[in-house]
Amino acid sequence: MLKPLVVYILAAIAEIAGCYSLWAVLKLGKSPLWLVPGALSLCAFAWLLTLIDTPAAGRAYAAYGAIYIAASIGWLWWVEKQRPDLWDLAGLMLCLAGSAVILFAPRPT
Repeated sequence: MLKPLVVYILAAIAEIAGCYSLWAVLKLGKSPLWLVPGALSLCAFAWLLTLIDTPAAGRAYAAYGAIYIAASIGWLWWVEKQRPDLWDLAGLMLCLAGSAVILFAPRPT
């Protein structure tokens, strides 16, 4: 049960870092060289999601969505120094509950 969570957390970090590289180039005026590690990070993100033990990609992606939201709120707080408000946290809790249902629901094998 722990392995999917670890994979999703690593995937979220890779996706946010990859997307942030483009944000940094276009919005913050960083060097286009930031796109190289960003592209590699996005490739790592996609590969990590293939490690989830499900025959349906859509289910893996849907369950991942809430983990991505959690990581995004963390990024907002720790990297961008913007403290999440009550609505950020309430929405996050709803997403995590939905993700848990998708990820841990008993299914026929």
